[in-house]
Amino acid sequence: MKLKQLEGLLGGLTQFSDPKVDLEQYATGPHIASRMLYTAENSFDDISGKVVADFGCGCGTLAIASALLDAEHVTGIDIDLQSLELAQENATDLELDIDLIQCDIKNLNLKGLVVDTVVMNPPFGTKRKGADMEFLSMGLKVASQAVYSLHKTSTREYIKKAALRNCNATSAEVLCELRYALPRTYKFHNKREIDAAVDLWRFVPGARDEGAS
Repeated sequence: MKLKQLEGLLGGLTQFSDPKVDLEQYATGPHIASRMLYTAENSFDDISGKVVADFGCGCGTLAIASALLDAEHVTGIDIDLQSLELAQENATDLELDIDLIQCDIKNLNLKGLVVDTVVMNPPFGTKRKGADMEFLSMGLKVASQAVYSLHKTSTREYIKKAALRNCNATSAEVLCELRYALPRTYKFHNKREIDAAVDLWRFVPGARDEGAS
């Protein structure tokens, strides 16, 4: 599938109608999502034929992009039931088969499912400090091959140090810097659109102990 085709399909997905500020629910736009997954597949072969998990999947954009790029199995995980219902509607509209799990990422237990690649657009941690690192830490515990994640460019040095020192990553690489055009989502936004600089990261997890779950 070509990049423009992927972006076009993602652009047709239904997005949040009433986003929850405490969960930092911002839709992952089709421009960023398509490039994120297209890079993962075409530069690193991390999607097609692989088992992929989308952490904090929201309305399912990254999970659906993974399925469109021929992932073998896709699981979307989110704490918010309304988001999962929306993700299911979006997947059904495109006749895609995606598993969805309602769960707080801190308590995630995939019960033996071996995940190759984790993709995510985690909370930036502006409303609940450390939320971004909770997602990254769990992603590096779950993924056997790679974790792709979006983080504010302003946190680049912190993210790299934390991933390598505290989250068992053997590699932490910024693949590119993207402009995240956030529409005015919440009442406290005083601009029509917020333009944020974000990094697309690829993390490689370290080897796990044989006894690790």
